Amino acid sequence: MNLENTQIQMRKGILEYCILHIIARGEVYASDMIDELTSAKMIVVEGTLYPLLTRLKNAGLVEYKWVESKSGPPRKYYTLTDEGRLFLYGLTETWNELIHSTSMITSKTPIKA
Repeated sequence: MNLENTQIQMRKGILEYCILHIIARGEVYASDMIDELTSAKMIVVEGTLYPLLTRLKNAGLVEYKWVESKSGPPRKYYTLTDEGRLFLYGLTETWNELIHSTSMITSKTPIKA
C-alpha cells in the first residue's frame, strides 16, 4: 500500500468541506481559495477546484457573480446559498462526530505483545 496515495485520498475526502468553509466567510475568488488551501497543505490545482465548484453550484450550494477587474478579465466570486449554509452546518456536525470517534479510537494505547 502506498502512503502518499492514502494521504491524497484523505485530503480529497475533506476538500469539499474546507472549500465550503472558505466560501462561508464571504465572497471569494477561486485563486484565493487555492492559495489558502495550499498554505494549509491541502494541495489543490485548478483542475480539481473548478469541477468541484461547478458541482457545488449545480447542487445549489454555491452561487457566483462576475466582477470586473482593473487588471484583467472579469473574475468569478463565489458565495454560499442558504441551502449551502444548511449543508455546511450538517457537514460540520458530521466532522465533529468524526473527530470525536477518531480520537476515541486513536488515543488508546496499543497492547504490547
